Amino acid sequence: MSASEFDGRDNGGGSMRKRIIDGDDAGLPAESDAGRLNLREIATVEVTSEDERFPIETVFAGNEGPGWRAAQPGKQIIRIIFDEPTAVRRIRLRFDEPEMERTQEFTLSWCTAAGSCKEIVRQSWNFSRAATAEIEDYRVNLEGVAVLELAIQPDISRKDGLATLSSWLVWGG
Repeated sequence: MSASEFDGRDNGGGSMRKRIIDGDDAGLPAESDAGRLNLREIATVEVTSEDERFPIETVFAGNEGPGWRAAQPGKQIIRIIFDEPTAVRRIRLRFDEPEMERTQEFTLSWCTAAGSCKEIVRQSWNFSRAATAEIEDYRVNLEGVAVLELAIQPDISRKDGLATLSSWLVWGG
């Protein structure tokens, strides 16, 4: 993404800031590293299964790896377990499925150190030839987060799809 300034005048006589964005990023908030948590340093990850060619660690680095893929069909759970309770302000998930048409459902939840858990969102998405990526960006105001949990039902109709996750980024504050 490149940025440029617009020095022309609008009807109010002031100047306007503008940015030229890539077409693929249109409509998405800027992905600043400011406040992004380095989960590799402050958390442990649990996962129900993992294809060794698509390890879970790659989803926490942004778009730098192949992403994660389950080793078996069916519901999968990924948990981020923080070393210390943490404030969370933003959660961004990206799922990619270029190969198989399927309807996925996921649930994102959080838990306190005392064990109280709450659902943040439950979302369904239809992957198709025309829609191969799902990006979800949530602004939240969570204090004392001990665990973030992502439960993925990869194919609610056929039950034979493999869960995938390309990116899971978390910002604190």
